Amino acid sequence: MSGDATQSASRPVADGRGTEERHPEDVRFGERARALADEAREARKSFDPPPPSAADQRALECARDGVGPAVSLYVSARTGDRQVSFTGEEFELLHRAMNDWLAMYARCYGVDLDADFTVREAAEVLLRTHDVLDTAQLLTCVPERR
Repeated sequence: MSGDATQSASRPVADGRGTEERHPEDVRFGERARALADEAREARKSFDPPPPSAADQRALECARDGVGPAVSLYVSARTGDRQVSFTGEEFELLHRAMNDWLAMYARCYGVDLDADFTVREAAEVLLRTHDVLDTAQLLTCVPERR
């Protein structure tokens, strides 16, 4: 993680409220967004598409272990006792993490995708489907539905 809690506490929040002290829960969620982004960046750097026989299993792992935690963090931030405020940077990192995992998901099926979905869009799909694998497929259209 970059920065410490003091540094994070003075960053402007994405909702434009300025630089007032951040709530500890906001800082905690922001730290988790940074960690998810770091994990996604490392996974994408070392990602090798699987052979066709392992594509479904690897795609499931990308959806479950990558897309799911990113979208879940967003949903938790928006549905808890209070709405969490991410900094603009933290929100962008969460967005990038989810899209990195969606790009890896698509590569499992041989599709190069420059994923640029919003976390909110993914959350809405997840809340309708209740299935992160279906969410990844519906967003990316990979693999094609039969």
